Amino acid sequence: MAPKTPNKKGTAVVTKKQNQEKTKQALPVSEEVAATNMENMGHPEIYPLVLTTKTQEIFNCRVDEDVTDKQPYKLIKKADIIADFINRAAVSDFYPVKKLVQEYPGDELLLVYDKDFKYGLNFYLVSTEEAKENYLKSPEEQEEQEEPREYKEPSPEDTYIYKPPVSKPWVSLGSEKEIEEETVKESTKPITYMISRKRGQFGAPFKFSDQNASSVKDAYIECTAYPDKNFTLKHLEKEVGMQVIPKVNDTSTQTRWVYPKNATTQYYPREFSEEEKETIGQSKPLIDFLNNMSISVEIALQQNEIMNTFIDDWKSLAEDEGTFGDKTDTHLKEYQSFTDLHNLTEKMITCVSWHPVIYGLIAVSVAVRFSFEERVQFSGKLLLQPSLILFWSFSDPIHPQLMLESPDDIFCFKFCPNDPNIIAGGCINGQIVLWDISAHAERIENIKTGSTRIKKATLKPMFLLEPESNKETMYIRHCAVSSIESGHRKVITDIHWLPGTFEINRMGSVFENRSGISCQLVTCSADCTICFWDIRTQRTTTQQTDKKKEEVIEVPFDVPPTFLHLDLSWKPLCRLRLSKSETTLDHCPTKVSLNDDDASYRTQDKTLPPIKVVKAGESPYYNLEGGMANHLKPIEDFCTKFFVGTEEGEVIYTDWKMERDPDTGRLVPKKPVSLYAVHDGAVHTVQRSPFYKDIILTVGGWNIAIWKEGVMSGPLLQSSCAPKRFTSGHWSLTRPGVFYIGREDGNIDIWDLLEKTHEPAQSQSICITTITYIKPWTFSAKQQFLAIADFYGTLHILEIPWTLSHPSTNEAASMSHYFEREVKHLEYVEQRRLIREQEKKEMQLEMEKKKTPPSCRCYHDANLNFLGK
Repeated sequence: MAPKTPNKKGTAVVTKKQNQEKTKQALPVSEEVAATNMENMGHPEIYPLVLTTKTQEIFNCRVDEDVTDKQPYKLIKKADIIADFINRAAVSDFYPVKKLVQEYPGDELLLVYDKDFKYGLNFYLVSTEEAKENYLKSPEEQEEQEEPREYKEPSPEDTYIYKPPVSKPWVSLGSEKEIEEETVKESTKPITYMISRKRGQFGAPFKFSDQNASSVKDAYIECTAYPDKNFTLKHLEKEVGMQVIPKVNDTSTQTRWVYPKNATTQYYPREFSEEEKETIGQSKPLIDFLNNMSISVEIALQQNEIMNTFIDDWKSLAEDEGTFGDKTDTHLKEYQSFTDLHNLTEKMITCVSWHPVIYGLIAVSVAVRFSFEERVQFSGKLLLQPSLILFWSFSDPIHPQLMLESPDDIFCFKFCPNDPNIIAGGCINGQIVLWDISAHAERIENIKTGSTRIKKATLKPMFLLEPESNKETMYIRHCAVSSIESGHRKVITDIHWLPGTFEINRMGSVFENRSGISCQLVTCSADCTICFWDIRTQRTTTQQTDKKKEEVIEVPFDVPPTFLHLDLSWKPLCRLRLSKSETTLDHCPTKVSLNDDDASYRTQDKTLPPIKVVKAGESPYYNLEGGMANHLKPIEDFCTKFFVGTEEGEVIYTDWKMERDPDTGRLVPKKPVSLYAVHDGAVHTVQRSPFYKDIILTVGGWNIAIWKEGVMSGPLLQSSCAPKRFTSGHWSLTRPGVFYIGREDGNIDIWDLLEKTHEPAQSQSICITTITYIKPWTFSAKQQFLAIADFYGTLHILEIPWTLSHPSTNEAASMSHYFEREVKHLEYVEQRRLIREQEKKEMQLEMEKKKTPPSCRCYHDANLNFLGK
């Protein structure tokens, strides 16, 4: 059966084939609905229609033949349409506008081809003679009909006359007395020193030599600082003059404070006169010194040319020792843990993300540990409990710093790459939530996280775990939430911000992003769809948003109006459905990985300019322009393909760019480029390597796999079945050959491809329950952390040892060579498979020849010769 073609508000217009199957069934009255749609858009004279290929041939309005881009309209006689009503009755495509055609005053109706689906369908009919004449009238005639405006000369009263200011005599108000009182005057007499020397030493030559200052009496005089009580008085009141100046930030450097000592610096050079230079140059001591030292200087210069004397040999040796040291240096060390002790509901951690700017601050999303049946049973109680994202700090392991409220449990969230105060999350009910914490930026920025090396927070007894009186929990409401009717139907499993270098339209085409900030999101859900979202106001919905703003009576004071235009009206820009070609079912995506989803790693790249904490009123998201201008420059040769992991354990490589169906004219997604059923369970991780943009890690079921983009013959590495299922994974941020895998029994596997490729290098027990998420973070060159979340709601912070955080010599080149060898191995396996198939076919032909009698064999050979084989 042919699909139904939806109009703007979702009313189905039945096609021709469906009417033939359903004998003489009454169609839904869509004329009133279409008129209502066009009246809302400001065009009541336009009626959209769907004309099939048969109808286009009857009325000579075939697409790209009779109606084209240069002449997209056709005049159809009213009598021909009425005759079509008599011949085909309700099967006619003009039947929804039958009343309009019969009451039309003219003899010819204007039919226009809507190529861009501006009004939802492929054609639309003009219902009035005035609208038809305005459409057919040329722009030159319209300009001639416009009356010229009269020019009015400006009157002398309207002109502005400049009057220079008149200076006034200065009147003293007592400011000179204040200046005189504030001047510094010496109150104590200066201290004088007299330095003497023996007269017999006047004019004697100077001879400098080294000596121990402590062995000679009176060799030096030390003037140490001491506290003076005269300058330590406490002023109860002090008069200070103030003046408006720009904002000044107090910063400090990482230097150690030393005891102050007196020191002198000579900043003006002392030089000999010309006569003294000639005398010293001809002196015998200088000539003897140069003759004695010239040989030593020549030897030193020759040694510098032969070898580098400043190289540190011990540093190279220490690197080898650290790489191949004992196993005690490769274990993760427990550093800190966070648990919400004040929430009695049993919850699990669903997603973890470190703050991109503030070190020692980490955010986690929690959800109730209920199945679908339990959620339905206890739905009333769940409505009374808040769904939160908690912000934890190393300085306080008991009290969360911030709590972000959401309509339902959050299963994934991401910080905005351009403004860390903007956070986007996906709910279990299919809605997308946006938060703006700019008003609390200074509070979280001033959190004390210790010195350069963070100190552990001291544990308190259980009776002291009550919240302090001065510790007020900050609950932050969301700024905007997407529309329930137009969003996802099930839980959102993954969310990503698109980079600020490009943006896409509703067809998936890529254009330049002139704003330079990330304004679009991509989400995948268990409802078998992948959606792209735009946080800017859409031009087509400006009238609707204006009406909604008029209806809004009052906005809560604690909610910033950053994304007020999206609240409860946010719809996806583009929607992809991954359909299976063999059956009517669809693929269920769980994780996606775009070509440029390395924004989380850019925040730690030292070569790029660091991201600063954006304070309230300075965010670029407060004044967003409308989305997708008509004159944006398209980006050529942009890779629109991406990887998708499904709930069935499949890894799909597909394209987000849409194409038009030649039969229906609707936008449909392209077929997947490749599909591999590698994992025997749901895929939990699809992540690109931070060092190689074409290397992808997938984790799901009982095994893991590593892929290379562009290689269609299979994965480069596929592990054997593990004793327990894998639940999460993540690449190392500093070592190209290391990644971490979490299991359902609470253990974590550390893979080092330089050491082993068939099994993990080591395994370590972290907790007694399932590990739900893994997220590493680089605090400094000497300290790295690994955040591990479990099913019981505890967040474990582990310190990564030196061997797992510092790469060995040429590790990146070695891994590149390893991936190239695996690609060649796959090509060799593919060639051998083709050869084996060819040999198998030849063997089957020989077996058939042996089984057939000689007469039949001759007849068979004659047929092969006749056919040219």
